[in-house]
Amino acid sequence: MALGQTIQQKLLQKLSPQQIQLMKLLQVPTASLEERIKEEIEENPALELVEERQKDDNTDDIYAEGDEQGEQQEIGDSVDMSDYLYDDDGEIADYKTRDDNYGDDEEPHHAPLKTEASFYDHLVAQLGMLSLTEKEKKLSEHIIGSIDEDGYLRRDTPAIVDDLAFRQNIEATPKEIENIISMVQQFDPPGVCARDLPECLLLQLRRQKEEGKQVDTAIQAIKKYFEAFTKKHYDKIKKGLNLGDDELKEVIQQIIKLNPKPGSNIGSTNKSENYIIPDFYILNANGKLELSLNSRNAPELHISENYRDMMREYDRGTKKDKRQKEAVLFIKQKLDAARWFIDAIKQRQHTLLDTMSAIMNHQKAFFLTGDETNLKPMILKDIAEKTGLDISTVSRVANSKFVQTEFGTYRLKFFFNEALSTDSGGEVSTREVKKILSDTVDSENKKQPLSDERLTELLQERGYNIARRTVAKYREQLNIPVARLRKELT
Repeated sequence: MALGQTIQQKLLQKLSPQQIQLMKLLQVPTASLEERIKEEIEENPALELVEERQKDDNTDDIYAEGDEQGEQQEIGDSVDMSDYLYDDDGEIADYKTRDDNYGDDEEPHHAPLKTEASFYDHLVAQLGMLSLTEKEKKLSEHIIGSIDEDGYLRRDTPAIVDDLAFRQNIEATPKEIENIISMVQQFDPPGVCARDLPECLLLQLRRQKEEGKQVDTAIQAIKKYFEAFTKKHYDKIKKGLNLGDDELKEVIQQIIKLNPKPGSNIGSTNKSENYIIPDFYILNANGKLELSLNSRNAPELHISENYRDMMREYDRGTKKDKRQKEAVLFIKQKLDAARWFIDAIKQRQHTLLDTMSAIMNHQKAFFLTGDETNLKPMILKDIAEKTGLDISTVSRVANSKFVQTEFGTYRLKFFFNEALSTDSGGEVSTREVKKILSDTVDSENKKQPLSDERLTELLQERGYNIARRTVAKYREQLNIPVARLRKELT
């Protein structure tokens, strides 16, 4: 066997700690930002939160429709102490997150607050009960942070490995990830962190194995005949598992009482009691849309006066022994970290407003009327091009933030949808088509539900160029069963 040497080039994306910090902060919703800031202050005594905020009638956190996007501030470059410790007179200058003319903290928006743990908090609390290494803790927090609101882990293992490498500079093997996933799957509620519905149901059933033989049979039914179960092909299950009618009924009852969305009930048993803290507010002022950022996103942070005094004192000294040099280095490190965090908070504010402003201007018709059929086609790339941000940055904002309007509170990702052509040559949003599809199914005769072919014909009659397979895809996305399963017996 011949041995040879080859030269290969690999392009690896290395993110600075400050860029990673900003990406993490972008994902933090308003409701959790105060806690995140508190953690940073506890770790860094050079950072302080100003409790008494100067009141001013001027505001710079409000965007009207059509405003130019805020200029992005770059962070992540190396920082020299003179960049922010000294002003033109050589004195140590202040550094804070809010301009003197930032908005009054008392905004005319009053979102109801509810002191209860979120689904994410519920899982992290259980994580805190385990003895983990620092790396295991970081992997666990990343995986928990990737679980959606229904309790599912929608990212596959290779994608998680890549996310950790490129976004957090953490190297992890697929085996390490799988071990962490298996650990989190033992958390409450049962079924959490599953990759799909069959796995979710199996995780719940395995916690009930001591309840009897019907649980074991239900496990076999899910493992071997899940598709037949979903299509109500019960004869196939009876034959395959050698069950009688009564045994089949017990298995069906065992399965249908499981929770297909284990994350949906965390926080309150009554969904009407669940409150969302909006990240943005949009006001219709006589046909002119005004956007404002929840003031809780704009904490007034600055560098500790004591640390500035210490830095000034050490700077005045002529000769420094080893202990003094170490002290100066420590102070500089803490001051750097404080400045970086303040910069990240400021850039978070600008990024949030820029993104939401672009969405507001793109979907102006909806924000004026509240009519879903007025939503225009819009994808992440559209907003990325309008703001000059990366698509991944827009995605982080859209996936974790909410906007309050006079028509209700919406998650930002609600406004993103693809285009569909019409007979007239125009384009409409897929959400408009889905709304019409949903209304059509709601009003159908349940004794003779409409097939996908018939639904396609009805949509085509209304001028939408749509194929049957697309109708089937939209129906599945709306969680509408096929016609046979929608049929009701008399």
